[in-house]
Amino acid sequence: MKIRALTGFLDPGWPLKPKYIADIAACLMACRDGLQDIGYQVQTLRLATPPPAEMTHPVPPDDRPEFARNLEAECFLQGVDYAAIGPALPHESDGYTIVPQVLAATEIIFASGVFAEPKNGISLQAAWACAQTIHEVSTITPDGFANLRFASLANVQAGTPFFPAAYHDGGTPALAIATESADIAVEVLQDAQSLITARRQLVLAIEDHASALSQIAEHIAAEHNMRFLGVDFSLAPFPEKARSIGTALEALGIPGVGSSGTAAAAAFLTDCLDRAQFTRTGFCGLFLPVLEDSVLAARAAQGQLSITHLLLYATLCGTGLDTIPLPGDVPPEALVPLLIDLGTLALRHNKPLTARLMPIPGKIAGDQIHFDFPYFADSRVMNLPAEPLSGLLGGSGNLDISPHLR
Repeated sequence: MKIRALTGFLDPGWPLKPKYIADIAACLMACRDGLQDIGYQVQTLRLATPPPAEMTHPVPPDDRPEFARNLEAECFLQGVDYAAIGPALPHESDGYTIVPQVLAATEIIFASGVFAEPKNGISLQAAWACAQTIHEVSTITPDGFANLRFASLANVQAGTPFFPAAYHDGGTPALAIATESADIAVEVLQDAQSLITARRQLVLAIEDHASALSQIAEHIAAEHNMRFLGVDFSLAPFPEKARSIGTALEALGIPGVGSSGTAAAAAFLTDCLDRAQFTRTGFCGLFLPVLEDSVLAARAAQGQLSITHLLLYATLCGTGLDTIPLPGDVPPEALVPLLIDLGTLALRHNKPLTARLMPIPGKIAGDQIHFDFPYFADSRVMNLPAEPLSGLLGGSGNLDISPHLR
């Protein structure tokens, strides 16, 4: 198991206060050293800010490209790998339209946009704004890669350390850990002799790792006057078979991810996550990022794994639609229904979900795709079964969805 990210949460000020960033970078580095001393490889150090509109000194949309460039420069100076500037919010339409400029002006800055939240439901206007942002961001580079750095958020709370969803609540600076732990599930399931044994061993493994991580991080956070939010122990993969969540799912006996039985396999893994006792934050769910997992990428390329399947698995403590390769000519109005469906699942099941959709310029459904990026596997463009909405759902109001009563 590796640590995908140590993420620090802070309000960096506007104009930026370099000392704030230096202080939190020092904490992240101390935590990295402490974790590496006990055998964990830490891949990245990251920063996340509050939504720009909710910082102590709010950053107007027109200033956000400059804010992002300055934050990026300060991260380079302090040895921080990536930063997320916090989401655009439904009450600020200009917050979404400026995101393509933010991403075009930077290399290590991530951004997001909220379109569904419990208080106000699904903002149809914000869903449209997210769809338009995805469309425009896909044109920043010829391969559509920039959408790796943008996500649409539904019911996602502050404090998740995974990007692009990460943002700060504006309180005392904080620290959280994001795991890359699909390999733990693979190891347990390939050797287990029964479901009972597999469950017990996986829960224990999660608890043992989380305890070791938390002891180090909590101590170091306290030394630097920061809060420790917890571990986002999500089963995030890497694109090789031994570290694939697809491998873990298929080890339970299904013929291939996307076939009948996959929902049961996904529920088994997420039930193990739920049973484990540790200080948790963020998703603590099942990551199914198509392009970041060699088995999922292969099943999508074979046509066995579809977007409809992924929406089903999102109801079972999946984390949403992640790194989904789409046709380059998909119009924004065809993305909106997909976002609304995802937002409905998030609110109805009271769980955080995100959409990181990646239209690939010049490609149509079924075309092969390859990125020169070590975290992506080769696959094919997936078909998007969506048509523009009309009538009441095609408007600009709010769709109020309450959680299911149990």
